[in-house]
Amino acid sequence: MLAVTEQDSRWILEDDRTQAKAVIIPQRGGILLSWSIGETEIFYLDRERFANPELSIRGGIPLLFPICGNLVDDTYTWKDKTYKLPQHGFARNMPWQVTDQSTLYVASLTVSLFSNDQTLAVYPFPFRLDYIYRLGGNSIEILCRHTNLGTEWMPFATGIHPYFAVRDADKPQLSFKLPAQTYVAKGETTSQPFNGTFDFEQDEIDVALTNLYDRVAKVTDRARNLELTITYDSYYTHLIFWAVKGKDFYCLEPWTAPRNAMNSGDCLLTIAPGETVETYISMGVDFL
Repeated sequence: MLAVTEQDSRWILEDDRTQAKAVIIPQRGGILLSWSIGETEIFYLDRERFANPELSIRGGIPLLFPICGNLVDDTYTWKDKTYKLPQHGFARNMPWQVTDQSTLYVASLTVSLFSNDQTLAVYPFPFRLDYIYRLGGNSIEILCRHTNLGTEWMPFATGIHPYFAVRDADKPQLSFKLPAQTYVAKGETTSQPFNGTFDFEQDEIDVALTNLYDRVAKVTDRARNLELTITYDSYYTHLIFWAVKGKDFYCLEPWTAPRNAMNSGDCLLTIAPGETVETYISMGVDFL
């Protein structure tokens, strides 16, 4: 049986065939906070940061819009006017609202964000976002609809920032099948060859995998006896890998554009007035 319920401002999607459950908190950036299959929680959550609504959430899947990563000096220029945007944009820190739900074929919930005076002050484009979470079996799909409500072309980037749970001591045992042969480290401009592994002795790993040749990425965690598969459409041009020594997570993030794209224009998406651009990501888990 499929179910969509609300409990104390948390929306819960369930599929009892696989004992899968997803927890979404619209008021906290529309975040998918938890995804479990049976007794296995797929995501990491920093509960101390989550308890402080003034801090960005480290855990679950923060939603990135209208930029991914950071801008130089948190600043961009549009039509000779300068604007400031924080890292990853504003969507992950704003309250979203539930606009639809369904249990037809899958358990789904639509959360929506609309432009307002606060967003227009830093991003001068009227918009509507409808992000649809779909839970079925051992997988979650995210369909992201970006609608331009204005009268001029709207530039943007979008992405997700999932925190996958892994014991810090088990990170060297992770096995990766990532569709890239090169990467660019944060703060660098030149590409380096990617051999399919990461050095977890570093205090921090923050790299953008570039020139993607496939739309599927896999990570095998034999300590937890599971394989994660992320599938994404052709709008997503970069995969970001981030890990911090001593923390029980790694992040594998599909982005449509790299850091500073609002200034560089690199891979920046645009939407004509009145039009919608849809992007798609799915995540699935197989137990070994």
